Amino acid sequence: MGWCRVMAVFALVGQVVAGENVRSLFDFSAPGAAQRWQAVNDGVMGGVSDGRFRVTAEGTLEFFGTLSLENNGGFTSVRTKPADFGLRSGDSLVVRVKGDGREYMLNAYTKNARMAFSWRAALPTTDGESTEVVIPLDSLIPTSFGREVRGMGPVKPGDINGLGFMLSDKQPGKFRLEVESVAIKPGGD
Repeated sequence: MGWCRVMAVFALVGQVVAGENVRSLFDFSAPGAAQRWQAVNDGVMGGVSDGRFRVTAEGTLEFFGTLSLENNGGFTSVRTKPADFGLRSGDSLVVRVKGDGREYMLNAYTKNARMAFSWRAALPTTDGESTEVVIPLDSLIPTSFGREVRGMGPVKPGDINGLGFMLSDKQPGKFRLEVESVAIKPGGD
């Protein structure tokens, strides 16, 4: 059932929402924007992946580095520090990224976090092209250590207090993802 929801998200890839009622969630060009983010890599489990981020002069968040499978590694991520995003039932996240052809994950973290737990959606990319993905919050898949957790039901939007981007595609090597924007499309619009 969960992977059917992932396929529904894939069907929304490339859907243009320009002109619709969306609210920007992050202004990467604002002073101090980088302080809201942190890198978390597989070094927490003994891995050696090197993932970093920076805010660019163009006002985007660049997530880059090298994914390694050595020492039981295999993931690298960047995520926000805890915050209240004001998400509500029926909302969708509208994410615009420019990637390198790899498949990344959008992770949502909740207040009552468990170890290695997040709500997840796939973010496929095309090398060098901007892609806009609309992710309904109720389509997020609950995962622990990268595996789907069954029987959880949909995420409670008001419990989401962190968002992030992860690479864990089991393909070692350099990567680069540029997050151009993250916005909220309110439910009912």
